[in-house]
Amino acid sequence: MSLVSCILRVSFPTRAFESSRKSRGATRRRFQILCFSSQPNLPEGEEEEEEDGADHGRQVILVERYGNGIAKRYMLDEESGLRTFVEEHSSDTNRLQDFDTSDTTLSWLPDVVKDFILPAGFPGSVSDDYLQYMLLQFPTNITGWICHTLVTSSLLKAVGVGSFSGTTAAASAAAASAAAIRWVSKDGIGAVGRLFIGGRFGNLFDDDPKQWRMYADFIGSAGSIFDLSTPLYPAYFLPLASLGNLAKAVARGLKDPSFRVIQNHFAISGNLGEVAAKEEVWEVAAQLLGLALGILILDAPGLLKSYPVLSLTWMSMRLLHLWLRYQSLSVLLFNTINLKRACLLVKSHVLHSIVPGCVACNKDENILLWQRFMKPRITFGVSLEEMVCGGRSVSMIKTLLKLYAKEQYILMVNQQQGDFEVFVSFKVEATSVSVLRSVWQTYWLHENWDSSDDVFHQLAQSILQMEDRFEDFIQQLNRAGWDTDQINLRVPKEITIDESGLV
Repeated sequence: MSLVSCILRVSFPTRAFESSRKSRGATRRRFQILCFSSQPNLPEGEEEEEEDGADHGRQVILVERYGNGIAKRYMLDEESGLRTFVEEHSSDTNRLQDFDTSDTTLSWLPDVVKDFILPAGFPGSVSDDYLQYMLLQFPTNITGWICHTLVTSSLLKAVGVGSFSGTTAAASAAAASAAAIRWVSKDGIGAVGRLFIGGRFGNLFDDDPKQWRMYADFIGSAGSIFDLSTPLYPAYFLPLASLGNLAKAVARGLKDPSFRVIQNHFAISGNLGEVAAKEEVWEVAAQLLGLALGILILDAPGLLKSYPVLSLTWMSMRLLHLWLRYQSLSVLLFNTINLKRACLLVKSHVLHSIVPGCVACNKDENILLWQRFMKPRITFGVSLEEMVCGGRSVSMIKTLLKLYAKEQYILMVNQQQGDFEVFVSFKVEATSVSVLRSVWQTYWLHENWDSSDDVFHQLAQSILQMEDRFEDFIQQLNRAGWDTDQINLRVPKEITIDESGLV
């Protein structure tokens, strides 16, 4: 039976959809067919009968839900042929969403904008006064930047922009305003970087603050290189300075949230405000001392007249700065579990049946390594079709569902990749512990993988090993001082699997 893909528009509310999914044999569902592919032509007079009996004799294996509200149904018909149906919720129905239906303040905004400006899981992930505070804080910041623009214009005029002899007062004011606009435009371009980082990557900093704090310094260094290039190309001052501000703004967008996570780590007695205040004392003291030493260096004979010497001095100080930053981040001892630390802990338990403590694990953690390049490679949140490499085998899908009937995820080895790689899809009930279990299974498979053996046999063996040893893994984590209540392993919500029906 050839695969049939249809796009159907659901004509009932979301809650009705959820209840009908559980009792699909008792309630008839009606669909509006939007698109058909690979469907044979029906004799005249039989089309309506086919539509009315669309679900007759079909068995729903599972439902794959997407973050945009679309759901893909995998079904078996009477002849055991696999069919997929893509359902799109109509605009007049209540759509699946993460936002509380009682909150209508921002209901007019598109979901993509809400995802950009609000924390994931809003409103349940923040306090009740969060939205009201932010709605008042926004115009407050607008008025503050208006004042900043006016003051910038005044300062530029005071230092001589537009106030040279031979010009009228109007020309002087116009020159000062133009200079202020250019200067503020440069700042505005940089602000776009912070806007993008905060809106697009806000969920990264809780997972790995050490990495992103280090990356912030790398990007800030690149911004300083643009600033140093302005004396060489004075005609391109504005674009070079703007690029420098953009890079430094991106660096600040990475620095501030990641360092707040680090500050929260320090404040074990709930004294976050005091920790932040004392950090300001250390920072200001270092700033004053650094400014004084910088002035002494600039006063060195011939330094300002020699651009190569100035650049070499900056490069030396910047490399020293980056090395010291790396050393300071290396001494941080987090007892929470992110993906990097989870991989180190799981590997040690799989190979040696022991779990390292916080000191040893944090020391071995690679701050610079991006999670995407970790080995073995794990790709979370893939679709079922991608997991089975586009295969249409009903037996393959049913075997996977049976193997992971007790788990809140489905894991499959990518057999089209040269290097060892696994795909993981999560069910709707998955938690951070589910992600941790998938990591444990991945490392067992990686250490015991035999490409000549049957893949499903090895998957079954890994699941049995995990069932026998995972509880010991958790107990060892607790004994070693790890906070198993703070497992920072995010479950991707872009694609989730909702099992419905027998397999």
